[in-house]
Amino acid sequence: MKKGFTLIEILIVVAIIAVLASIVLIGFGPAQRQGRDARRISDLRQSQNALELYYSKCGYYPGTAQATYPCGARASVNTWSGVQAALTGSNIGVSQIPNDLSGGATYYYGTDGNGTSYVIGATLEDQNNPALQNSYKTSEYGVTCTGANYCIKF
Repeated sequence: MKKGFTLIEILIVVAIIAVLASIVLIGFGPAQRQGRDARRISDLRQSQNALELYYSKCGYYPGTAQATYPCGARASVNTWSGVQAALTGSNIGVSQIPNDLSGGATYYYGTDGNGTSYVIGATLEDQNNPALQNSYKTSEYGVTCTGANYCIKF
């Protein structure tokens, strides 16, 4: 008598494992969204620190063109890629500014006309994220701060 499993028994075991694996993967979905949202908020806080370093050196936040020492003339900045270039190119010790890792998504930046205030933001995946309760709620400087957008104003 040979000992072993029949083909039917093996297929049943594989099917059970596949069902359990799909349940586990579906269960990780919300945790992954929360993790990405936490990363977005952390990125904004790191960017806020870089903006404060820039302000300490230059006396204004990146935005409208300025011709003052030590930062020299700067073109108008009203996009995230523009603020990334301004911060990494200003010799404040910042070599990289994070951007949203989701495909096609980006962070938002806007400043007042004289470089004394700014708003930064990100769109969160979880519209019920508790962090949205502490978010700046007024859309300003071209940055929308309503709905699932988490914003910081300084």
